[in-house]
Amino acid sequence: MTDWPPREPADPTDAIEHRDELVAAVRDHAGGIAYQLARLQGGDYGRETFDTDEGEWTVKYEGGDLEFLLFDPGRGDEVYVISTKQPPEPEPLASAMADYDAFVDAFDRYVEERSGVLDDVSTDFPEVASTDAVVAERDRVTDRIREVCDTIAAELRRYEGGDYGTFTERVDGDRWELKWDEDGTSYLRVGGSGGLYLLSQYDQPSAADVREYAPRFAGFVDAYNEFVADLESDLGTVEL
Repeated sequence: MTDWPPREPADPTDAIEHRDELVAAVRDHAGGIAYQLARLQGGDYGRETFDTDEGEWTVKYEGGDLEFLLFDPGRGDEVYVISTKQPPEPEPLASAMADYDAFVDAFDRYVEERSGVLDDVSTDFPEVASTDAVVAERDRVTDRIREVCDTIAAELRRYEGGDYGTFTERVDGDRWELKWDEDGTSYLRVGGSGGLYLLSQYDQPSAADVREYAPRFAGFVDAYNEFVADLESDLGTVEL
């Protein structure tokens, strides 16, 4: 017959507290390794595996912080010494910790192997060519295009009697659009809504784009002049 009441079960509190203290210490120490790895590898996310005589240690970091530390003994089950889930069982943790110093040594060798790897890399680079002359030529051309467009804008404003408007013509298959306001030219665009801005209030076009489209600008001016000539012809037929 079993005695009653039965004896009290063993209290695992001490083992749990010791386990948690050890995991916290490892998290702090291995977190430093993860931080150094992130610096060395040049990113906030990554992982690296280190070999020891007893197995493999994998460090995974995210946002520069340690995400997990995994020990694979090769013979037996893997143990997450540090993870984002539950802490490890005390016995597998004890087996892993017996190899922890070897893991740190492997990390130190990893760093040493990369020390001095850039010593022979020269920083004596060639002189950088200046774009001043190209930019000055581009600006000279675009300034002249803007001057002509401002003149067209002023004439259109006089003709249409408003402070805002657009003038659109198709030249050699390309749609040219001049938008103007009370200050002059707002933009000159070639190729429709997704086209190239030869003039704008924001960015300058590239020199290559200016070279391609500046010679065609004369065709746009001719189209404007024909537009005005047609207006004069139409008005010439009006009888009062």
